[in-house]
Amino acid sequence: MNYPLHKWLIGIGVILIITGIIYYFFGNKLNWLGKLPGDIRYESGNTKVYFPIVTMILISLVINVVIWLVRKFF
Repeated sequence: MNYPLHKWLIGIGVILIITGIIYYFFGNKLNWLGKLPGDIRYESGNTKVYFPIVTMILISLVINVVIWLVRKFF
């Protein structure tokens, strides 16, 4: 088994720590995330349905650019 599992676990841990730090310091400035035009929200009585389509597309694009940059320079 040649899977570098320990490297993946360390990388995921670092990403979670960085995400937590960003949320801790800039959480109040990121309240627009999830309320973008194109995110579908339906409320009726006790039923609330929310599909953050545009937010997920934006996050996906950012992650893809970061992965592309990492692969290009490392």
